Amino acid sequence: MFTAVLPVPRRPADRDIPALRWGIIGPGWIAERFAQALKTHTSQKLLAVSARSQAKARAFAEQWRIPHAFDDADALLAMPELDAVYIATPHNHHFPDGLRALKASKHVLIEKPLALNAREGAQLQAEAAVRNLLCMEAMWCDFTPKYDVLRQLLQDGALGELHTLIADHGEFFTPDHRIFNYALAGGPMLDLGSYLIAFDIMVAGDKPAQIMATGQPATDEVSGQASMLLKHAGGMHALLNTTLFSNTPGGAIIAGRDATLVLDGQFYAPGNFTLTSSQNKRVLRWEESANRYDQLYHEAEHFAWCIGQGLNQSPLRSLDTSLMTLAVMDDVRQQLGIVFKEEK
Repeated sequence: MFTAVLPVPRRPADRDIPALRWGIIGPGWIAERFAQALKTHTSQKLLAVSARSQAKARAFAEQWRIPHAFDDADALLAMPELDAVYIATPHNHHFPDGLRALKASKHVLIEKPLALNAREGAQLQAEAAVRNLLCMEAMWCDFTPKYDVLRQLLQDGALGELHTLIADHGEFFTPDHRIFNYALAGGPMLDLGSYLIAFDIMVAGDKPAQIMATGQPATDEVSGQASMLLKHAGGMHALLNTTLFSNTPGGAIIAGRDATLVLDGQFYAPGNFTLTSSQNKRVLRWEESANRYDQLYHEAEHFAWCIGQGLNQSPLRSLDTSLMTLAVMDDVRQQLGIVFKEEK
């Protein structure tokens, strides 16, 4: 039966979200937005930052009123008062920086992707388990109110039996952008494609049983485009495309037997969606401000809530789910002949 109203987003009570003392490793573009979101919307405390140069660390610290700045991550990690570390370094540094933080006995929030591949991700998982620490991938969209409403609709069976998922994520980048840099694990999969694969796994509830992929190179060493057909054991097919060559609508469609859900682009960011019944064309509409990275604070609050609850796994973004995402991307890259420098 078609739902009468959309579910209400859920959020823990403020009293259940402890104010953690955070350190940031890698004060780049996304870290700036993370810092702004935390400063604006939460009681989380930014205590320290480390960068490759003291000047960059100091400039970031002054901008966001952070007391301690270092040009050495080990010095930051040696601070006994730190509760958690946010890793926002380039993709190929996520694994070594995350592992270093875990070995320093710090809970760690690692910017997506968790690692370059499932093998690295499994090492992070093992280290976190041995030390009984929370290690979580900052797949920020998973923690937003919109995604919570989507999960509730899927869990309630509001769409009926799922048959088709269609989604794209393409952005135009100039050739000098770091996304074309082989030395930084460039290409569309880790930056853009990870949103698509993670979305597919969330919707289907499992890893695809069959993966077919084709691609187009940007350079001899970096992929520029990938198209994927994922088939799940339950019967759902997912058609996904990601490209660095052009801006695409970035929307998504989840088609079930009873209803179809259409997400405006970009599907993973804060924004609108429409749920339409297959019969009688009844329509429900979710609308919100497209305030995008303002909503990064949700992942930090969820992370803090997990620690407050004594959890070393997130119920929304478990490491098993992150490893599943990495494994699918590994399969796609293997089919396309994409090998990162660190894997050679």
